[in-house]
Amino acid sequence: MKNDFITFVQSKYIYVPFLLWFCIQLFKLIYDLWTTKKFNFKRIMGAGGMPSSHSAVVVGLATLIGRYEGVGSPIFALSFILAFVVMYDACGIRRAAGKQATLLNKLIETPNLTGVQVSEKLVEVLGHTPIEVFVGALIGVIAGLIA
Repeated sequence: MKNDFITFVQSKYIYVPFLLWFCIQLFKLIYDLWTTKKFNFKRIMGAGGMPSSHSAVVVGLATLIGRYEGVGSPIFALSFILAFVVMYDACGIRRAAGKQATLLNKLIETPNLTGVQVSEKLVEVLGHTPIEVFVGALIGVIAGLIA
């Protein structure tokens, strides 16, 4: 059991994507601190922003699998399709949900327009722009080729 855990943790297919995610989220936290002069710990776990850590993780994993298992392997095909689903979701569906949250927050802030009282705002930064997804994917490819 102990050997299984050590093998799991030492697998490049596990630690490279997690390290990649952590580094990108840490970058977002530091960049946000630098630009706003405020420490916002939610940036380490939050979605959205440049670059897309979701895209970097799935593309990095697909690149690792393609490099070490071969691009003709079924597991590469699975990871490749998964990467496109995640990037489509980040750029399409979650981005649209973020835009809707922005609009709803504006409606709620307008006095006497809705008559609805809300105790907290909806999260607006849910998805990514296409360039954020592209940069995240590019970082993933580079990380997957280096590892």
